[in-house]
Formats: sequence, structure tokens, C-alpha cells
Amino acid sequence: METNFDDIRPYRDEEIPAAMQRIANHELIPSIANYLMPGADVEALRERIGKVSTVAEFQYGLVKDITESVLKKTTVSFECTGAENICEKKPYLFVSNHRDIVLDAMFLQYALHTNGHGTCQITFGSNLMCHPLVIDFGKSNKMFRTERGGNKMEFYNSLLHMSEYMRHVITEQKESVWIAQRNGRTKDGIDATDPAIIKMFGMSNNTDRVESLAELNIVPVSVSYEWESCDKLKTLELYVSRNQKYEKKPGEDLNSILTGIKQQKGRVCFHFCEPVSHDDLKRLDTFSGSAFYRQIAALMDQRINSNFKLQPNNYIAHDLRSASNQFASFYTAEEKERFIDYMAWMDECKDMDKSVLKEIFLGIYANPVDSFLKTIC
Repeated sequence: METNFDDIRPYRDEEIPAAMQRIANHELIPSIANYLMPGADVEALRERIGKVSTVAEFQYGLVKDITESVLKKTTVSFECTGAENICEKKPYLFVSNHRDIVLDAMFLQYALHTNGHGTCQITFGSNLMCHPLVIDFGKSNKMFRTERGGNKMEFYNSLLHMSEYMRHVITEQKESVWIAQRNGRTKDGIDATDPAIIKMFGMSNNTDRVESLAELNIVPVSVSYEWESCDKLKTLELYVSRNQKYEKKPGEDLNSILTGIKQQKGRVCFHFCEPVSHDDLKRLDTFSGSAFYRQIAALMDQRINSNFKLQPNNYIAHDLRSASNQFASFYTAEEKERFIDYMAWMDECKDMDKSVLKEIFLGIYANPVDSFLKTIC
């Protein structure tokens, strides 16, 4: 495919040295180093960054160290299962539920690397590429730009362009790609694949819809955090959204990125689900029009939600919301007390309806239980 992708693609190796110099000399490096690597010699770190000359050196050196630092500082454990569902030499289109702006993809990269696979290219919304340091870091880390907004024709063209690029990466570059199952993070704890995303995958090859999707090797990925990323921020956003259109404040996305990185996450689990096979697609090909894409999305939801690693917090929230002890066997009294104590942050929200805040907050943790139960009914 001869389409020019320079407007969205990640950096190539020859572009890395200049990007590393910009990163090394950035004024925020001391602050970042202080959090991620306390006690580190900042000048030595700048020198280390400046010596990086390829994408692989950046990912398997600095990014790996940063990821391990975040895991060490903010998680109790990191578990990756389902590796038997993917082959080392095959490129995939990984489609996951989306809970954290940066860490979902960063942890996926780490899971792939530690299980003997190459890293993948990552979709990254243009709204997040709002800071030169974020742009350089992201594009050096195999992130490619996805456009947001524009009029109807501009939006269609950007989707087609992204679809063509993803197919190019998978079928010609033989690299995997990661994308979220929907536009934006899950805020309410309900993970659902947008059928329009599936339709977008096929825009770049509309000759045969089954073959078009089959050659992308779609693998659903289920992501779960014991302590939901940005749970307080998500609660407040959903609260405001109930009464008015939510307008993001300047710097809000960057604040969410930093909050997600710094927040305690407890147990983190990633699961590579059973791929969407050619047989799956052929079976669903009996559905016409948009129903075909809805059925694929439903299949992916079933695999993602059935493999979501439910934690005591999820069951506690469900019981608190329903004022029952239905799932009391899945948690201890101490765990319940800890969760209730954590909810005390809402007491500081003086001008808000605490009952509504509580309902929203509990839903973020409780809804995955309902989603899981639907997969086994």
C-alpha cells in the first residue's frame, strides 16, 4: 500500500536521536525522574536518554525501566494470562477494554515483551498529543496519531486513513497494533465494544468483509485494575455529566495521565482472550449490514467480560449498592472496611449530592460483576 502515513505514524529509528535529545533536555525531566526513579542522578539520566539511538533501545531500556518502576511503586501484583492464545511470530490487532489513558497500552507492551513477543504499535488520540514531551515520548514508543473531531467528511477520511495504516502495519510491516474497544476510556465500569470500531477495521478492504477482518487477526484483551484508575475523577465527571454537557478543562487529560500513573492500583491483570477466528466471522456472516458488526462486538464483549479478573472491591461495591450480602464469600470484613474507608473522599465534596456520588462511584466497581454474570447466563 503506497499511502503516505507520515502524518500519523510513530518515529522511525533515524528520527530517534533527535527526539531523545529533546526529551533529555526538557525542563520536566528532573520532576519525572524524582517520581519514577527517586535518588537518580538527573544528569546521568539525561546522558542515558541522549545515547538512545533506536526504537528498540528506547522501549527495551528506558520504557521497560519506567514500567517496572510504576509496577513496583503502585501495584501489588501484575498478572498476565492467556499467552497461549497468541503466537510469537504472528501480528495481531489487540482490542482491549480501556481503563487508563496510558497504562493500558504500556502494561500491554510489557506483557508482550516479558512473554517473548515483539511490542505493538499503539493508537494515541490527537487530543492527548498536547505537549511536546508527550509527543516525543509517545511517537518514540510506537504510538501513532488518531484524529478526533472535524466535520463529517473529515472524520470519515481520518477513520479510513487510520484503517489503512493499521492494515499496513499488520499485513505489510508484520507488527501488531493495539486499539481500545471504544472511543475514550470506560468511565462507568461497563466495558462494551463499539460496533463502529469493528466497521472501521474493514474500511481499508471492503472486497470481502470476512476476509478483510480475518487477516487482521483480532484478539480481544481483558484489562482489570483492583483500584480503578482515576476513579475519583471519573466519578466527578459522571456526576457533572448528569446535569450538563461535560467540558474538559485545559490540562485535564494530562492530569488524568499523571493521576493514573501515580495512583495505587493493587492487583493488575491482563488476559489475552481467544482470537476472533475466521470460523467466528464466517458464522456471523449470515447477519446483514450493521448487524454483522454488532454481533462481532457482542462476541468480543463476551470474551473480554468473561475474562475480567473480578476483585474483592467489585463484589463489595455490588453488595453495598444492592444493600445485600450476595457476594460476601468473595471478600473479608477487613477488605470491606477498607473499601468503605476509601469512600470517605466524598465527604469533601460539600456542594454535591453524596447519595448520587456514592451511586456513581459504586457503579464503577460493581458494573463489571453484572457484565461478568451476563456472560455465564
